[in-house]
Amino acid sequence: MLPVAIAVAPNGGRKVKADHPAVPLTPAELAVTAARCREAGAAMIHAHVRNRDGSHLLDAEAYRAAISAIRGAVGEKLVIQITSEALGKYAPAEQRAVVRDVRPEAASLALRELVPDATEEGAFADLLGWMKREAVTPQIILYDAQDAARLADFRQRGLVPFERLPVLFVLGRYTTGQTSSPSDLLPFVDAAAPAFEHWSVCVFGAQEAACVTAGALLGGHIRVGFENNELLPDGTRASGNEDLVAAARRAIEAVGLTHAIADELRAATAN
Repeated sequence: MLPVAIAVAPNGGRKVKADHPAVPLTPAELAVTAARCREAGAAMIHAHVRNRDGSHLLDAEAYRAAISAIRGAVGEKLVIQITSEALGKYAPAEQRAVVRDVRPEAASLALRELVPDATEEGAFADLLGWMKREAVTPQIILYDAQDAARLADFRQRGLVPFERLPVLFVLGRYTTGQTSSPSDLLPFVDAAAPAFEHWSVCVFGAQEAACVTAGALLGGHIRVGFENNELLPDGTRASGNEDLVAAARRAIEAVGLTHAIADELRAATAN
């Protein structure tokens, strides 16, 4: 089996120091976290940036500062992915604009945010076309099987120019208590479900390592981190994001899998 790429999502758009003192909010803090997580086995960092008050932000200058700090700490040894997440603050046009303005190595795109209805389909297709031309790797965020079916329909209609399309299956986002279990993956990998060439899994709660290991055994890749979870497999609180990366690495190695380095992830998602 191919090496499994571990991505870390260290901060998200909501958590602040009051939630966990090790949540990285500034470029300097993101750089330190990136270096620790790379050492623990991460191949990618999924980074959010914040306003001075700690609130969610989509801003090109803020992203450039964060990317520069992370590159200064790890060089090319991590894929740096920005988010276009709206978090209830930004419209699809603003989400698209920040991706174009930053021109990052990679960007995550939540399908139901960027294409809330048919009127946004053309603009979404235009963004993907631009990303293909500019060698910006997308990762389409899918929350349920209906999202996956919708994206498959877009591909069938020629709206997606990528031959190898990375997607992220989010397990348990709309469950009671927002906790995940390995069985939440089943609708995404059912024989009748759409197939995607490069898929990853992220989850909520203490079964994070179990869920992502199940995904890895089925051919997927994994994302861990404080954005969605702070708990280690034994239920104790992680002291830092690197603890969650290390736990995921140990879990997949325990079942005979290996973790990918950044260049292996780049090669796997190249189009």
